[in-house]
Amino acid sequence: MNRLFRLGPVLRARKAQEDAARGAVIQSRREIREAQQLAKRRALELAGADAPTEGTARAMVASMVARQSLAAGLSGAHQMVTDAEEITREKVAALADAAKRRRAVEAMAERHAEAVRHHDLKTDQLNLDELAVTTKARNAARGLDGQSEERANPLRTGAGTAADRETESRQNLDSRGRTVNLADAAMALAARRGDLASAAARQNVEDFRSGA
Repeated sequence: MNRLFRLGPVLRARKAQEDAARGAVIQSRREIREAQQLAKRRALELAGADAPTEGTARAMVASMVARQSLAAGLSGAHQMVTDAEEITREKVAALADAAKRRRAVEAMAERHAEAVRHHDLKTDQLNLDELAVTTKARNAARGLDGQSEERANPLRTGAGTAADRETESRQNLDSRGRTVNLADAAMALAARRGDLASAAARQNVEDFRSGA
């Protein structure tokens, strides 16, 4: 299994695009605040420029032109606020789209990581199972019980401690010795019986002769 997520570069690019879109939104919101501050200043300037009520015609015209200029500046400032807000909405939409595309690739990366983790767990379990089977087979070949590590047939394989094996050997020797001794005793008894039978026969013959 390929442990390396092949779309890793794509995910990094999507994150970079999202960061750039977030920066654009921050900048656009700053421009909104600046436009609003400009509009506020223009409104104050217009309010402070009173319409002329007296003076020469030229002075009155100049004052009216100045007020119109301030009014135009205020209108332009309001338009700047409107434009900045529109641009900000577009930037926010672009940020949402970038975040959505980033999350799509990120979800694929998470699924790949989960698949790798599942594969590793499965591989570890297979290795453990194989180790258990190998250990059991090795113990069986050595005549060992796989669970208790004891000899399967102690009489055949000579399991136990050295003292146990020595005691068993002595018992076997004693048993063989007793078998031999009993056989000799039986033969001696049979011979003794034969001697007694012969002696009895001789005594009968002698008694018969004496009576005759």
